[in-house]
Amino acid sequence: MSDEFKVGDIVTGIYKTGKYIGEITAIKPEHYLVKVKAVLKHPMQGDIHSPKDVNVPLFQERRALAFNEQTNVPKKMVRHYKEEVPEYKSSLREAVEKTKNDLQAEGTEWALRSLENMNVLEKDYFK
Repeated sequence: MSDEFKVGDIVTGIYKTGKYIGEITAIKPEHYLVKVKAVLKHPMQGDIHSPKDVNVPLFQERRALAFNEQTNVPKKMVRHYKEEVPEYKSSLREAVEKTKNDLQAEGTEWALRSLENMNVLEKDYFK
């Protein structure tokens, strides 16, 4: 699998519950180091180990990875990306809007709590 990608390739990668477009900057035995260029899916809010549960000790506010932030993405979570890479801020705005719309449609206690987090994050992201 390590022969499938090389440094400089533009890829999608899933990190925790977010999905990003980025550039591979290093190849490690189990991961690719990926520099974030755009956001495809905003991370879920709350406890990553108890998805969609509000009855957890800490309901975390989960931020999207920042522009040019580098992260280790497991090799099995990386795919080639062939389209034009969107601008980071606009991709983040689109991901936030989609997440908020999905949460509003879901309407569960977890979704409403997550929506509160997303509203706070949105103000911070786009001030």
